[in-house]
Amino acid sequence: GKRWVWGRLVYVIATRLDSKQKSKQTDDDFLIIITAHEPQNALTDYRRRWGIETLFGALKTRGFCLESTHFIDKRRLSKLLALLAIAFVWAMKAGLWRHSQRPIRIIKAHGRRARSLFRYGFDLLRRFFTVSTQPLLGSGFHPIQFLSCT
Repeated sequence: GKRWVWGRLVYVIATRLDSKQKSKQTDDDFLIIITAHEPQNALTDYRRRWGIETLFGALKTRGFCLESTHFIDKRRLSKLLALLAIAFVWAMKAGLWRHSQRPIRIIKAHGRRARSLFRYGFDLLRRFFTVSTQPLLGSGFHPIQFLSCT
Protein backbone atom coordinates (compact mmCIF):
# COMPACT_ATOMS: atom_id res chain seq x y z
CA GLY A 1 0.00 0.00 0.00
CA LYS A 2 0.85 3.66 -0.11
CA ARG A 3 3.01 5.27 2.57
CA TRP A 4 3.67 8.87 3.52
CA VAL A 5 7.22 9.91 2.50
CA TRP A 6 8.24 13.54 2.97
CA GLY A 7 4.64 14.70 2.85
CA ARG A 8 3.61 12.67 -0.20
CA LEU A 9 1.55 9.50 -0.44
CA VAL A 10 3.64 7.06 -2.54
CA TYR A 11 4.50 3.40 -3.04
CA VAL A 12 7.91 2.26 -1.84
CA ILE A 13 9.37 -0.75 -3.67
CA ALA A 14 12.71 -2.37 -2.87
CA THR A 15 14.70 -5.29 -4.21
CA ARG A 16 18.06 -6.79 -3.30
CA LEU A 17 20.70 -6.04 -5.93
CA ASP A 18 22.18 -8.84 -8.02
CA SER A 19 25.53 -9.99 -6.63
CA LYS A 20 27.15 -11.11 -9.93
CA GLN A 21 29.32 -8.01 -10.30
CA LYS A 22 29.50 -7.04 -6.66
CA SER A 23 32.60 -8.40 -5.02
CA LYS A 24 31.93 -6.58 -1.74
CA GLN A 25 28.16 -6.94 -1.56
CA THR A 26 26.60 -6.70 1.86
CA ASP A 27 23.10 -7.54 3.03
CA ASP A 28 22.25 -3.84 2.69
CA ASP A 29 22.61 -3.56 -1.11
CA PHE A 30 19.11 -2.66 -2.19
CA LEU A 31 17.49 -0.74 -5.00
CA ILE A 32 14.67 1.38 -3.58
CA ILE A 33 12.11 2.95 -5.90
CA ILE A 34 9.48 5.44 -4.81
CA THR A 35 6.56 5.97 -7.18
CA ALA A 36 3.05 7.37 -7.15
CA HIS A 37 1.87 5.12 -10.01
CA GLU A 38 1.57 1.38 -10.79
CA PRO A 39 3.90 -0.21 -8.23
CA GLN A 40 3.64 -3.62 -9.96
CA ASN A 41 5.48 -2.18 -13.00
CA ALA A 42 7.97 0.03 -11.15
CA LEU A 43 10.98 -2.32 -11.26
CA THR A 44 10.45 -3.17 -14.94
CA ASP A 45 10.02 0.50 -15.81
CA TYR A 46 13.13 1.44 -13.84
CA ARG A 47 15.17 -1.29 -15.54
CA ARG A 48 14.06 0.03 -18.95
CA ARG A 49 14.74 3.62 -17.89
CA TRP A 50 18.22 2.73 -16.64
CA GLY A 51 19.09 1.38 -20.09
CA ILE A 52 17.98 4.69 -21.59
CA GLU A 53 20.03 6.62 -18.99
CA THR A 54 23.08 4.54 -19.92
CA LEU A 55 22.53 5.34 -23.61
CA PHE A 56 22.16 9.08 -22.92
CA GLY A 57 25.29 9.05 -20.77
CA ALA A 58 27.22 7.53 -23.67
CA LEU A 59 25.68 9.95 -26.16
CA LYS A 60 26.65 12.92 -24.02
CA THR A 61 29.64 13.19 -21.70
CA ARG A 62 30.90 9.61 -21.71
CA GLY A 63 31.53 9.18 -25.40
CA PHE A 64 29.92 11.03 -28.28
CA CYS A 65 29.58 14.59 -26.86
CA LEU A 66 26.16 15.06 -28.47
CA GLU A 67 25.50 18.31 -26.61
CA SER A 68 28.45 20.00 -28.34
CA THR A 69 26.68 19.80 -31.74
CA HIS A 70 24.13 22.49 -30.79
CA PHE A 71 21.71 21.12 -33.41
CA ILE A 72 18.25 22.66 -33.37
CA ASP A 73 16.81 21.34 -36.65
CA LYS A 74 14.60 18.37 -35.76
CA ARG A 75 15.34 16.37 -38.90
CA ARG A 76 19.10 16.73 -38.58
CA LEU A 77 19.00 15.91 -34.87
CA SER A 78 16.83 12.86 -35.57
CA LYS A 79 19.29 11.57 -38.17
CA LEU A 80 22.23 12.20 -35.85
CA LEU A 81 20.50 10.33 -33.00
CA ALA A 82 19.83 7.37 -35.31
CA LEU A 83 23.50 7.24 -36.32
CA LEU A 84 24.67 7.58 -32.72
CA ALA A 85 22.32 4.78 -31.60
CA ILE A 86 23.92 2.50 -34.20
CA ALA A 87 27.39 3.63 -33.07
CA PHE A 88 26.41 2.92 -29.45
CA VAL A 89 25.36 -0.64 -30.29
CA TRP A 90 28.54 -1.05 -32.34
CA ALA A 91 30.67 0.07 -29.38
CA MET A 92 28.75 -2.21 -26.98
CA LYS A 93 29.23 -5.22 -29.25
CA ALA A 94 32.93 -4.38 -29.58
CA GLY A 95 33.17 -4.03 -25.79
CA LEU A 96 31.47 -7.38 -25.23
CA TRP A 97 33.85 -9.01 -27.72
CA ARG A 98 36.88 -7.38 -26.11
CA HIS A 99 35.66 -8.37 -22.63
CA SER A 100 35.39 -11.99 -23.82
CA GLN A 101 39.00 -11.81 -25.07
CA ARG A 102 40.48 -9.74 -22.22
CA PRO A 103 38.06 -9.31 -19.29
CA ILE A 104 37.95 -6.10 -17.33
CA ARG A 105 39.38 -7.36 -14.06
CA ILE A 106 39.57 -4.17 -12.02
CA ILE A 107 36.53 -3.80 -9.78
CA LYS A 108 36.06 -0.48 -8.00
CA ALA A 109 35.01 -0.04 -4.38
CA HIS A 110 31.34 0.32 -5.37
CA GLY A 111 31.48 -3.16 -6.95
CA ARG A 112 31.33 -2.19 -10.61
CA ARG A 113 33.97 -2.59 -13.29
CA ALA A 114 36.58 0.13 -13.71
CA ARG A 115 35.33 0.69 -17.28
CA SER A 116 31.94 0.12 -18.81
CA LEU A 117 31.57 -2.35 -21.65
CA PHE A 118 30.51 0.57 -23.84
CA ARG A 119 33.70 2.49 -23.04
CA TYR A 120 35.83 -0.63 -23.52
CA GLY A 121 34.43 -1.08 -27.03
CA PHE A 122 34.35 2.65 -27.82
CA ASP A 123 38.07 2.96 -27.04
CA LEU A 124 38.80 -0.12 -29.16
CA LEU A 125 36.86 1.25 -32.15
CA ARG A 126 38.45 4.68 -31.79
CA ARG A 127 41.90 3.09 -31.76
CA PHE A 128 40.98 0.97 -34.78
CA PHE A 129 39.98 4.01 -36.82
CA THR A 130 42.76 6.38 -35.71
CA VAL A 131 45.82 4.14 -35.43
CA SER A 132 47.25 1.50 -37.72
CA THR A 133 44.70 -1.33 -37.92
CA GLN A 134 47.19 -4.13 -38.55
CA PRO A 135 47.78 -5.14 -34.89
CA LEU A 136 44.06 -5.10 -34.13
CA LEU A 137 43.15 -7.18 -37.18
CA GLY A 138 45.73 -9.76 -36.15
CA SER A 139 43.89 -10.15 -32.83
CA GLY A 140 40.72 -11.31 -34.56
CA PHE A 141 39.01 -7.93 -34.19
CA HIS A 142 36.94 -7.13 -37.28
CA PRO A 143 34.65 -4.20 -36.43
CA ILE A 144 32.63 -4.29 -39.66
CA GLN A 145 31.45 -7.82 -38.76
CA PHE A 146 29.82 -6.40 -35.60
CA LEU A 147 27.39 -4.50 -37.85
CA SER A 148 26.44 -7.64 -39.78
CA CYS A 149 23.81 -10.18 -38.74
CA THR A 150 25.92 -12.99 -40.24
